[in-house]
Amino acid sequence: MHSFNDLKGKRTLIRGNVRTGKTRLTVRLLEEAVRLGLAEAITVIDMAPRSQEHEGGSVGGRISEYTEAYKQVRYLSPERVETPRLRADTPEELLSLVELNGENIRPLLQEYLENPTPILIVNDVSIIFQSGSDDLIMGTLDACETFIANGYHGDSLSEDLRTGVSRIERGLMDRLASWMDVVVDLR
Repeated sequence: MHSFNDLKGKRTLIRGNVRTGKTRLTVRLLEEAVRLGLAEAITVIDMAPRSQEHEGGSVGGRISEYTEAYKQVRYLSPERVETPRLRADTPEELLSLVELNGENIRPLLQEYLENPTPILIVNDVSIIFQSGSDDLIMGTLDACETFIANGYHGDSLSEDLRTGVSRIERGLMDRLASWMDVVVDLR
């Protein structure tokens, strides 16, 4: 499996369906970078919702739920992140939750762009893509030397009440993958 040293200086996207280990791999890479003495060079932007039960297993999960290493780096996370496809009962509610997430996450990306660090780690980048916005994420690629992000890329959460959110998210994840040096597909 990949080590932080293998990915240093590269753009990396870790993607997969729910419960494939995206966050666990990202946490392992963060912990390795911290052990290498790079904590002051790291920003983590954690876009993930808190873990929750779904169909007999856990989905989501912030880095802060898995490791104490987040306390040693600059850790940016919105107070509230929703799971639109799991929570919404109507198309309008789903789109409202998607927009709420975007409003909560975009200021953190802007904060990073105003004060970048050489290493950027993003947990659950696909959340911001649900709103159809990728300009700030693409901007972060030029602001850092090492980019490691993970995100949902599967079919288990495809039901979006005919809003098109899943198609938009997948398209932007595919676009981000095309800009990467390394794409790790977890199954």
